[in-house]
This record gives sequence, structure tokens and C-alpha cells, in this order.
Amino acid sequence: MTVLEVEDVHTYYGESHILEGVSLEVDDGEVVALMGRNGVGKTTTIRTILQLTPPLNGAVRFRGTDIVDEETHEVARRGIGWIPEDRRVFAQLTVEENLRVAVPNQDEIAAGLELAYDAFPILEERREQRAETLSGGQQQMLALARGLVGENELLLVDEPSEGLAPQIVATVAESLADAATQTSMLLVEQNLPLALDLADRFYVLDNGSVVDDGETDDVSADSDRLRRYLSA
Repeated sequence: MTVLEVEDVHTYYGESHILEGVSLEVDDGEVVALMGRNGVGKTTTIRTILQLTPPLNGAVRFRGTDIVDEETHEVARRGIGWIPEDRRVFAQLTVEENLRVAVPNQDEIAAGLELAYDAFPILEERREQRAETLSGGQQQMLALARGLVGENELLLVDEPSEGLAPQIVATVAESLADAATQTSMLLVEQNLPLALDLADRFYVLDNGSVVDDGETDDVSADSDRLRRYLSA
């Protein structure tokens, strides 16, 4: 069943036409990668889904219901979680406090913590540690865990490997794979090998339009088909 359907959306910042008829889908249990150079509209696509920047034309359907012009908190309440590029954990709170505030039903805190710690054991080891003292990779794990305990049916993950050392990227990749067993995911990622390894399908954006899509099994990280749209 289709969880998310974006159909022919046109999104503007002021008079700038950023998304020019973007269409994509994410099905139940699927990881879909959204790829492209900087500035082609990837983050704007996420903002459009969340209704932070609603489209002027087109539809965004979650489980068959058009959510265009809903308030962002209403979109989140439907079960769409967002892990932004800058992670946005609560720096002064402990790991466990960050997780507790992300659980929508306070009667389910114990179950939520168990889910998070099963997925990311390092977080249980550091549950009393303030989030600001975690490494970049551990903060990314915490951001992912917050998305999981939020009981989201779909996670929008924006550039999870951005700015991380290679050894930390490997850890985050494992964390994303674990998270993908719990929820559907739309993954924005410029690290092509990482995106292809995690995703079932892909879409490529260029100048605000989808220029290619397909199964990740049909392409490789050194494929000219993708590189021409991803190289600087």
C-alpha cells in the first residue's frame, strides 16, 4: 500500500519556482532515496510534504488523504516524522529525556524506550548523558530514535551523513538500516553508495524536476546514469 504520494507539486519561495511538477511515491516498508546536487529541491520536497512550504499546485497524499494546507503539527500527528539535517536534539536534556518527550502517549514511555534502546544500544549506555556531549554520530542515532518512538509511519530523513567522519557514517548507516525495519522512509542523501545500499528505489532531482527513477538494484555507485546528475 502507498504511504506517501506526491503528485505534480509546484512549490515556490516568493517568485522563485523551486519544484516544477515533482511526483514520487513511498510504499509501506520501503526506503526511497531522493538524490541530486545541492540546490535542486530535495529539502524543499521534504518541506512541501510537511507543509512548511506548501505547494501552489499539486497534491501530497498520506495514506490516500490530501494533506496540502494542513498545519505542520497536524501532518506530524498523522504519523510523519522529520529528521532534519541539523538533527535538532535538545542539547541540555539527557538522552533519555530527549526520548521521553518524543513519545506521544505518555503511557507508552517504557515501550518507547525499549524500542529505542533495542535499535541503538549505545544510547542506553549513555541514557544519562546530555545530548550536547554526544558525538555527531551518536546525536544522529538519537535523532533517529526520536523518530522511531514518535510512532511515525513515515520518516523523512534529510542528509543524515552530512558533515560526519567516514567511520561515523558507517555507524549511522547501520542505524538507518535498523530504523528502516520499523518504518517507511524517504531518505535525502548525497552519499551515493550509502543511499543505494539503504534504499529500495530512488528518484533523482535536477532543477526542481524528477529526471530519473528506478530500482536501486538496477544501478551502481559508479553508474554514469546517476553520476551525471550528482557530480558537481
